[in-house]
Amino acid sequence: MNFKSFFSNWIVKNLLLAALILAVLIVGAGFLLKVMTRHNEEIRVPDFSNMTVSEARTAALAHNVRVEVTDSVYLKRMARGTVYRQVPEAGSHVKKGRRISLTINSVLPQRITMPNLIGYSTRQAKAELSSRGLNLGKLIYVKDIATNNVLAQIYNNMEIEPGAPVESESTIDLVVGLSGSDNKTYIPTLYGTKYMAAIDAVHNSSLNVSKITFDKTVKSYSDTLNAFVYRQEPDTSSVTTYLMGSEMALYFTLDESKIPEPQIDSLSSDAVHGK
Repeated sequence: MNFKSFFSNWIVKNLLLAALILAVLIVGAGFLLKVMTRHNEEIRVPDFSNMTVSEARTAALAHNVRVEVTDSVYLKRMARGTVYRQVPEAGSHVKKGRRISLTINSVLPQRITMPNLIGYSTRQAKAELSSRGLNLGKLIYVKDIATNNVLAQIYNNMEIEPGAPVESESTIDLVVGLSGSDNKTYIPTLYGTKYMAAIDAVHNSSLNVSKITFDKTVKSYSDTLNAFVYRQEPDTSSVTTYLMGSEMALYFTLDESKIPEPQIDSLSSDAVHGK
């Protein structure tokens, strides 16, 4: 059978036609799939942090995504009615028209019940306050047989009874015991430590925060949470132990170049050099 007669055979013609139709269907299906899924047409999610819901909707429209408020929290340090968190996060790549879930800072504070912290250790009391959406304020030390035992709970400079209603994110001061022979603590080294972890470290060392200062790099609530300590007073180069209940001042930044280099004390340095 020669070349011409081979292709003139009706069986061959039908097989070739079927192969051509199959190829067209495959190419067409691939093209249709790309169109339907907007292949390679991803959008970068904008940052809606600290925007009002109205501002977030306007920004979402401009970026071809949509937003929906799905949850709320209450934070005193943040503007009411503004975006606290979003899912997916800012910078994520999504398809056009994707829904972005927003958690906003509630306009009205939530009311919760004050727990009974009397008899707790300071660590236990801090954990309980955190679980209730409350903040630990000052540790007020008084003479007692048990160190770091909670003796009273204070709200707005007055004792607050267990079960009393209080706004979430309120600050609760604790009166705690301090025995005469056990009244010293160590100064933590906090350089490079983020905001919340630094505050926790101060309280865990039985100390108080006297002053918090942010430099010009910190511009929003989100920046506050991500800022880290670049300066502390006192620092461990000048003093290592302190009386419990003493105060520390913390300074925060987002500029990593401000964090001081770790210093090796002279004793360690001599040991390294074999002196």
